[in-house]
Amino acid sequence: MLWRSSQTLRRFSTGRVYFQNKLKLALIGQSLFGQEVYSHLCREGHQVVGVFTVPDKDGKADPLALAAEKNGTPVFKFPRWRAKGKTIKEVAEAYRSVGAELNVLPFCTQFIPMDVIESPKHGSIIYHPSILPRHRGASAINWTLIMGDKKAGFSVFWADDGLDTGPILLQRSCDVQPNDTVDALYNRFLFPEGIKAMVEAVQLVADGKAPRIPQSEEGATYEGIQKKENAEISWDQSAEDLHNWIRGHDKVPGAWTEINGQVVTFYGSSLLNSSVPPGEPLEIKGAKKPGLVTKNGLVLFGNDGKALMVRNLQFEDGKMIPASQYFAAGETSVVELTAEEVKVAETIKVIWAGILSNIPVIEDSTDFFKSGASSMDVARLVEEIRQKCGGLQLQNEDVYMATKFEDFIQKVVRKLRGDDQEEELVVDYIICKVSYASLVDVDKAVAAAKDAFENGEWGRMNARERGRLMYRLADLLEENQEELATIEALDSGAVYTLALKTHIGMSVQTFRYFAGWCDKIQGSTIPINQARPNRNLTFTKKEPIGVCAIIIPWNYPLMMLAWKSAACLAAGNTLVLKPAQVTPLTALKFAELSVKAGFPKGVINIIPGSGGIAGQRLSEHPDIRKLGFTGSTPIGKQIMKSCAVSNLKKVSLELGGKSPLLIFNDCELDKAVRMGMGAVFFNKGENCIAAGRLFVEESIHDEFVTRVVEEIKKMKIGDPLDRSTDHGPQNHKAHLEKLLQYCEAGVKEGATLVYGGRQVQRPGFFMEPTVFTDVEDHMYLAKEESFGPIMVISKFRNGDIDGVLERANNTEYGLASGVFTRDINKAMYVSEKLEAGTVFINTYNKTDVAAPFGGFKQSGFGKDLGEEALNEYLRTKTVTLEY
Repeated sequence: MLWRSSQTLRRFSTGRVYFQNKLKLALIGQSLFGQEVYSHLCREGHQVVGVFTVPDKDGKADPLALAAEKNGTPVFKFPRWRAKGKTIKEVAEAYRSVGAELNVLPFCTQFIPMDVIESPKHGSIIYHPSILPRHRGASAINWTLIMGDKKAGFSVFWADDGLDTGPILLQRSCDVQPNDTVDALYNRFLFPEGIKAMVEAVQLVADGKAPRIPQSEEGATYEGIQKKENAEISWDQSAEDLHNWIRGHDKVPGAWTEINGQVVTFYGSSLLNSSVPPGEPLEIKGAKKPGLVTKNGLVLFGNDGKALMVRNLQFEDGKMIPASQYFAAGETSVVELTAEEVKVAETIKVIWAGILSNIPVIEDSTDFFKSGASSMDVARLVEEIRQKCGGLQLQNEDVYMATKFEDFIQKVVRKLRGDDQEEELVVDYIICKVSYASLVDVDKAVAAAKDAFENGEWGRMNARERGRLMYRLADLLEENQEELATIEALDSGAVYTLALKTHIGMSVQTFRYFAGWCDKIQGSTIPINQARPNRNLTFTKKEPIGVCAIIIPWNYPLMMLAWKSAACLAAGNTLVLKPAQVTPLTALKFAELSVKAGFPKGVINIIPGSGGIAGQRLSEHPDIRKLGFTGSTPIGKQIMKSCAVSNLKKVSLELGGKSPLLIFNDCELDKAVRMGMGAVFFNKGENCIAAGRLFVEESIHDEFVTRVVEEIKKMKIGDPLDRSTDHGPQNHKAHLEKLLQYCEAGVKEGATLVYGGRQVQRPGFFMEPTVFTDVEDHMYLAKEESFGPIMVISKFRNGDIDGVLERANNTEYGLASGVFTRDINKAMYVSEKLEAGTVFINTYNKTDVAAPFGGFKQSGFGKDLGEEALNEYLRTKTVTLEY
């Protein structure tokens, strides 16, 4: 069935235009890769007139579809394009209706008919993850590793009626590292560089410069899709060839062999360059030499006498174990259950029966996966056991390690008794060491900034040249966005996908926006009373202030830097910036990129250090004339005092918040639930405008809470560098402990803890998304900001608009607020009455570089972003002359 999300074509604009030629594009494909190509093409000013992707799966849209729907691009979801060898008529008509000039296929699993491929003016271009003509076919990345290629890469080619045989438009390559896996190769090179290349290829087509280089048949290979039956390991090979075979099939479909009559699949292969560790021999069918089960994994030997090591093993029943535990896997004795443990076992049996509804009776021999369970059911099982078995916290791996009901109960009982504790490998990751700025360092930085402003090239530079440098810096930030996002994820705990899109993406947009303002800062002429016969002219000039200090927080390290420093530099000032002590890394990378962009010496100075030493000195320094600060209200007050006592510095403060979100019973509830969760849990709740308190109208309160909890259960908590993670770790240990104390205070005061409130039982500072209800106005939770993933919900009487407004405004903070209602009159009335610097109506977290941002009351004063932000870094001089 044909499905189209919107008839509206959105016209995209961009803050820069490098090329005059832009195209109307049809994007055909799917996946996160397709989404990123789409976003980048839109950013470059091309008009995507239609997105053609796969139907929703299990009610979930493909990432490309989600991005396009959000932007208002027409989206078409076809299960297939052809029937009985012919193009489906309504599909063809829908495609032709968008009027594309070029088809772009970043990643597409569907067969696209040739009449569609050839329909646009410029034809169709396709991304393929190999250096064509080598490795044509759908498993190209796998075969690059399997064949031991020293070079990997990708091709963008013109589609023709062959299989990956069309003329080459462009190609890129990289070295293959000895222990690269498919995932490593994809994440390091094929994904980020492939996105850039697709955008470059489209622009080459638009400019009429795209080559068509025929593929040579010399060196051409075609390999089919690898399936499990074809992935058996042949042992008469060198260690390197064995390693290539195993890593080329990791994770799908998995290289396997037979051990003790059972198929065993190998994962996590690496070449062993050191001496072979001691271990217990393991006979493997077909292998001339037994493997060795060592404390680090299973050592295997090639026919050349060299060795490799495998970390994990998976058996036919789906059970996976560390290879080091092969001989210990079946040695545990059966434990007798106590009466209390029998009750737990019965509860778990009911949970299994609920998940495996197709199984009439759960028996000891019932296998979880062979009975039809999937990986999604694993998460459900673990969560239901936690809820119904006194908070017992299992890991997903526990299910994979014990797939039969009898074995699973034994594992649970050992967990309950504390007998199942394995020795944990603790790795202390040190990314780098960062210098700690002293008072002398601060003074040197300020002196450098003062000299650059008063005597250097920067002070003499015209405004348009200043803008050119800022545009160049924005370009460098964008070119290094993957590295910056990775640093941000490691440094702050932000989920990589969020860091890429928001932390880094908005930083790029901010510099581009303010770069455009550099040569548009103007004064005015003023008619004044003239004392005849004299004639007077009065005008104003907008001038930079001089040396500015900027102190930023740890929740959005680079974005907060960009919000303040871009306006500061656009106004012509020099700056000394202190990043948060726990997140200095992207600021240091920013400094490196500013040098590459060509900023003169002394204009930008980064001083990592503590607030008590470096921050205090900045607020007291006599040569600093302006200080911008984002952080807590108590620290903001101290800074304001120091700035006043020292030399009456100009100050702008963006401080704490307790932003109210009002949800009325006439709202679109699905949207209110989705955006209400985003208002609280976005960036792990470490968000200055997070909805600190939700007021939900009585008639929909219970349903709202139920839906929120259901959605929280679907969230994936884990490694922020994993692209599928929804919720990463809190920024640092002290903050996590503060959040746990916040939850304890709520429970003690009588608020109802509906969900969460605990640290996740895994290494790292992970906090469960938390929901409190029955929060009364006098409670600590109602008054104080958590700055974490804690939803605080209060009920209000049906129809009591003025009453809930009074409660919402009963706070010393006024940073942001929100309202959800279908009644536009009610929405506007509420927006007028809410005492906050920003009011969101039927949305939340929707900030933009052109819209001023700042708070009321004890949330501070002054604005970031928009034209108003420039005024924070300018002074107005009035000039009157007589002629």
